Amino acid sequence: MRGRWFPALLLLSLAAALTFLTLPVVAIFVDSSPAELVSSLGEPGALDALWLSLRTTAASIAIILVVGTPAAYLLATRSFRGKAAVVTLVELPLVLPPAVAGIALLAAVGPSGILGGVVEAAGIELALETAGVVVALTFVASPFYVRQAMAAFGSVDRTLMDASRTLGAPESRGFVRVMIPVALPGLVAGTALALGRALGEFGATLMFAGSFQGITQTVPLAIYDRFSTNFDSALALSAVLVAVSGAILLSVKVVQGNDALGGWQVE
Repeated sequence: MRGRWFPALLLLSLAAALTFLTLPVVAIFVDSSPAELVSSLGEPGALDALWLSLRTTAASIAIILVVGTPAAYLLATRSFRGKAAVVTLVELPLVLPPAVAGIALLAAVGPSGILGGVVEAAGIELALETAGVVVALTFVASPFYVRQAMAAFGSVDRTLMDASRTLGAPESRGFVRVMIPVALPGLVAGTALALGRALGEFGATLMFAGSFQGITQTVPLAIYDRFSTNFDSALALSAVLVAVSGAILLSVKVVQGNDALGGWQVE
């Protein structure tokens, strides 16, 4: 009997954590019927917000993959002076409050920002525009991918790259044909993390791009806009976002295979 208190404590802790973390999510679907969900999506601006979120998130993820993948590979496979500082700077947006992230973007590439004149001279409008939403999403979501990609590349056996070079393949070919395929599960996980972060981004988007229906109002901003006037609509849109996020998480588990979906084990 004396030895059973600890397993009981573990189960109690798990039950408390599950209740606390899942009850609010379950409540969204309990309080929002399928009919209300369909009805809310038919309201003016709801589909616009959903479509805008999907478009801007897809654009930001494309940018993150194209730029972040080689950057993560470099950081994972090279040692150089100041590397720790570079990694810290890459990770910094992870801990920035959303409002601060938005202010930082305004100070950097806003109309009066450090690079505002360069951006304006290039004929690009970011603040209060759809392109600004993409910039905000990319800024807050990219560290999630880069960190995971660094871990994925760092876990690849370096002898595989050495073997490809021995066979005469340049590093670029080894990167494409060896590193990326072997690190793919980790890269997919990082993509999912960035995707989920981008879909749920609120503060930086509001501060930098504003909330204009059909232009910059993403689903999180639409939820906030409806919160005080139509709670049922906000609840239904929240259910859509939860469903999409859950689908992303499940897809990562499927890609990672049986280890991620595995059964109960006792060491």
